[in-house]
Amino acid sequence: MDTTRWKMVISGKVQGVYYRASTEKEANRLGVSGYARNLPDGRVEVVAEGTPDALRQLHQWCQDGPPEARVRGIQVEEQPASGEFSAFGVKY
Repeated sequence: MDTTRWKMVISGKVQGVYYRASTEKEANRLGVSGYARNLPDGRVEVVAEGTPDALRQLHQWCQDGPPEARVRGIQVEEQPASGEFSAFGVKY
């Protein structure tokens, strides 16, 4: 299986709207591993490993996020997969 890693930083109204928990649910549905965490500046960081197709689907979902979110933008950086994650979770 071809696995890659994407680091996505999502800006907008993405904290306090269940963005991380909703991302965890979607990532697990897609079979993607990694994590989502809040950043001090109000953005959310998502580090995800999976197939390119699953990562594209997660990116598409992240463009909208949960109903209360208002996404302004997503920065994506592709990185080599590390294989360090066994599932997707929320980091606090």
